[in-house]
Amino acid sequence: MTAALLAIGLTTLDINAYPVDELTHTERASLIKELVCAPAGTAAGMALVAARLGVSTALAGAVGDDMNGLFVRAGLESLGVDTRLLVTRAGEPTSSTLLAVESGGARSSFHRPGAGRWAPLGEAVVSAACASRFVHYAAVGGPTTDGGPGAELLAQARAAGAIVTCDLISPRRSAIEEIGRILPHVDYFMPSAAEAVFLTGLEDLGAAAARFVALGARACVIKNGRAGVVALIDGQLHTVPAFAVEPVDTTSCGDSFCAGFVAALDRGWAPLDACRFAGMVAGLVAEGVGTLGALQGFDATVAAIERYAVAT
Repeated sequence: MTAALLAIGLTTLDINAYPVDELTHTERASLIKELVCAPAGTAAGMALVAARLGVSTALAGAVGDDMNGLFVRAGLESLGVDTRLLVTRAGEPTSSTLLAVESGGARSSFHRPGAGRWAPLGEAVVSAACASRFVHYAAVGGPTTDGGPGAELLAQARAAGAIVTCDLISPRRSAIEEIGRILPHVDYFMPSAAEAVFLTGLEDLGAAAARFVALGARACVIKNGRAGVVALIDGQLHTVPAFAVEPVDTTSCGDSFCAGFVAALDRGWAPLDACRFAGMVAGLVAEGVGTLGALQGFDATVAAIERYAVAT
């Protein structure tokens, strides 16, 4: 199998309800505007958005043998994501999250752990990674990848010519040890600001980015919400502003930023321009509900860049 992008790691189902401003604690139903179910997670959500942006995409992840797993697989395949490396783990539930999103954008999350963190890492995945132009690694801390196997896979993929990006979700403080093993094989490390501060203990995002580069990453792009991104690329520190969007649901903004960044690189854009495009992708996702939000496609996102002002 050959795809431009292989995403490896966390695969979940998200169920987003909007708006949910209070719980009635009665049997009477409340009417809401949106109820969206979609594949999600730092690997599957990123893969879904990348496919919407026109990138040939495959996913190496895991779901359970339940109806949620069937829905995740069908949702990915509906946008053309290659799911041959999406394994089904017998007897386990699919990792799933219920998100109650308030009118102002705040949300309450209820997560059921399951098969999603058990990304496969066999010969077929290694072969696919080595044949891909991009590998997005979203499996830090995973039971099949932590402690060396993930780093070995990325080393082989990068040696074969792949561009490696890496994202996190809710890392433990000890994750810095695994990150230190994989960063020498990562081209663009893409944590959130909160994750960068948590892992390094440094409040200054430029200093945090420098710490990750010192650990081996070729570049570091730190996602900082409405403040845009802080990017340390080729030894130069840059701040790329976000766009002035009207957010509804920011659940998948980090994953969508990573997808937009890869989609722009795939079109030959320079890294800083890719950051700008990725910021618009995340903004459009935030203007709707769920993994895809209000995102339409690559050309529509380029057109949106011309319409939206930058955030101040």
